[in-house]
Amino acid sequence: MGFAEVNFLAVGLAAVLTFALGMLWYSPLLFAKPWMAGQGYTAEDLQRMQAGMGPTYAVSFVCWFVMATVLALIAPHFGEGVGPTLHIGLHLWLGFSATVGLTNNLFSDKPLSLWAIDAGYQLASVAVMAVVLGLWR
Repeated sequence: MGFAEVNFLAVGLAAVLTFALGMLWYSPLLFAKPWMAGQGYTAEDLQRMQAGMGPTYAVSFVCWFVMATVLALIAPHFGEGVGPTLHIGLHLWLGFSATVGLTNNLFSDKPLSLWAIDAGYQLASVAVMAVVLGLWR
C-alpha cells in the first residue's frame, strides 16, 4: 500500500481522537495528579508551562497524524478490519514505543509509574487509531 491508498480523512480523525484522548488522559479526571507528581511538577509549574503550549500541541498533533499514517500504511499488509489493524498496532507499540519509553524512563531517574501513565496513553492511542483505521479504510 502506498500513500495514494491512505484514507487521510480516517487518519485525521484518528489523530484528532488521539489528541482528545490525551486531553482526557492527562486531565484531573484521570492521571494529571500522579503524572505531575512523577515529573516533580507543581500546579504553578503546569500553569506556567501551559501558557506557551500552542506550538507543543501543534507538534504533538502532527506526530499523532504521522503515527496514524504509518499505521494506515502498514496494517493492510496483515489483513483488513479492526482485528488485524489492532493486532499489528499493539505489536508496534510493544516493540517500539513501550521499549523506547521504558529505556528513557530508566535513564531519567523518574518513577516507573510515570512510564506506565505515558505508555498507557500510547497504548490506548494505538487502539483508538486501529479502530478508526480498521473501520474506515
